[in-house]
Amino acid sequence: MGVFVSTDGQESDGHEQVVFCQDKQSGLRAIIAIYSTALGPALGGTRFHPYASEADALRDVLDLSRGMAYKNALAGLDHGGGKAVIWGDPERDRSEPLLRAYGRFVESLHGRYYTACDVGTYVSDMDVIARETRYVTGRSVEHGGAGDSSVLTAWGVFQGMRAAAEHLWGAPTLAGRRVGVAGLGKVGKHLTAHLIEDGASVVATDVSEKALAWARQTYPQVDLVADAEALVRADIDVYAPCALGGALDDDTVPVLRARAVVGAANNQLAHPGIEKLLADRGVLYAPDYVVNAGGVIQVADEIHGFNFDRARLRATRIYDTTREILRLADAEGVPPAVAADRLAERRIAEVSRLRTIHLP
Repeated sequence: MGVFVSTDGQESDGHEQVVFCQDKQSGLRAIIAIYSTALGPALGGTRFHPYASEADALRDVLDLSRGMAYKNALAGLDHGGGKAVIWGDPERDRSEPLLRAYGRFVESLHGRYYTACDVGTYVSDMDVIARETRYVTGRSVEHGGAGDSSVLTAWGVFQGMRAAAEHLWGAPTLAGRRVGVAGLGKVGKHLTAHLIEDGASVVATDVSEKALAWARQTYPQVDLVADAEALVRADIDVYAPCALGGALDDDTVPVLRARAVVGAANNQLAHPGIEKLLADRGVLYAPDYVVNAGGVIQVADEIHGFNFDRARLRATRIYDTTREILRLADAEGVPPAVAADRLAERRIAEVSRLRTIHLP
């Protein structure tokens, strides 16, 4: 096993540390990116994905770790931003030796980075990783953890959606609104339940036939469409991307019929400037890293001894944070994504005056 730490400021986009991890015996290829520890040890999930190249994996982990820094700052957590990606097919390459090798790399950072679940990894994986490192959260209940963080992720997205609805239509409810959910995975399922309970109608899609079968059986009132392209063109009030990032791009935004975008996926904007395209079309965008912070709130709470009611209360405050960001965006004449960035950067800068990097 070996660790390479990138010091190329241009490559890492201002990141404190980028660690390339390889273990030939298990087949592990991973990258851990720490954007900032100004607020405390970096916290962010591990994504297991079959990237087309190492360059794609690096680009994703750098974007995701920066997003985690902003997300943790706006969630009021004493954590900086970090993320990890394992380059491979989770269905084919996942194994105990690989996960334990990855855990040893996390341990080698001595608490500068705490890992948790993300796309392609699960609570059971965190239990395996925890056999090699103390710096893991999002563990199973039987191992002293909080369990599935998607529960509070979905709750937080729903709170952000309520704030967007109030901003647009005057009442914090989705009752009578039509919401398009792209992705019926761990988060999308819980979000669908909240929306139906609130009185919304839901139209959804997923690439997995298993997920579609779940929707047909559990919520037969949900309308299913062929793919995400059909969903964005559908007659919906709110679009909720809940799968991989990049859902909002130059092709999607011009045909999007929704008045608001509020979803769980990370890095929904395909490139800088998309937020302005949305604003120019009159589409309200609730920044993804604001509304999907419920999961990281849950796993952060677990580090200190999990209390579900306490974590859920903090996730409920995503409603207030989203309201404030939308208010600031209007007052300052900028897109909500810009207002959110400014708030996050302000908190990071203020605390950075007290300390620079986290040393356990």
